[in-house]
Amino acid sequence: MPKLKPATQLARREHILDAAEICFARAGFHRTTMQDICKEAEISPGALYVYFASKEDLIAGMAERDRAEFAERFAKLSASPDFLKALESLGQIYFVEEPAYKRTMCIEIALESTRNLQVGEIYRSVDRFVAESFEKLFSRLSDEGRISPNPDIPTLAKVFTVIGDGLFLRRAVDPDFDPTRVVPAVVDLIGKLMNVSAADRKAVSDKALELEPGQ
Repeated sequence: MPKLKPATQLARREHILDAAEICFARAGFHRTTMQDICKEAEISPGALYVYFASKEDLIAGMAERDRAEFAERFAKLSASPDFLKALESLGQIYFVEEPAYKRTMCIEIALESTRNLQVGEIYRSVDRFVAESFEKLFSRLSDEGRISPNPDIPTLAKVFTVIGDGLFLRRAVDPDFDPTRVVPAVVDLIGKLMNVSAADRKAVSDKALELEPGQ
């Protein structure tokens, strides 16, 4: 059998991860079998095991992909001259544009991390990466005089991740949740905690007013 080109291998790997995300969100980590993932991806077990030996390997693959995706998006946020505007754009991606099943899948993996040592290590490594990324950015913005946070920066980063976790949960469990209305308000709140410049805060407030009923 001829060896597949790297681009083809990568596409197949991504396709399998997409199928696994759907299965984990739909049935949970424990109820999902490797056969379920094969059926969703429309591939044979042999083709699946070429790339992933277990469900834990699939979680590791998702984590690797999520980390790379976040790093790319975060780089744009970090480089933006308007932090709050860039933060709102990032929130739109994660809490509005991405399908709700991705949030359900994240919650399922978070729960599994409390029971499965290997999954727990993977989950916490990504969680630390995200938290440390924001903490470093907040420190840099503070050094540049662009923010003057009310809590200390490590606490601010923790509060930031807690708010994000809450949005993830609400997006997954509440079919009536409207993130398009909540995200601008959350960004405005974060701006107040960070003591962002008045000009930046005004831009976010104006955006929130545009979304008010009857406007």
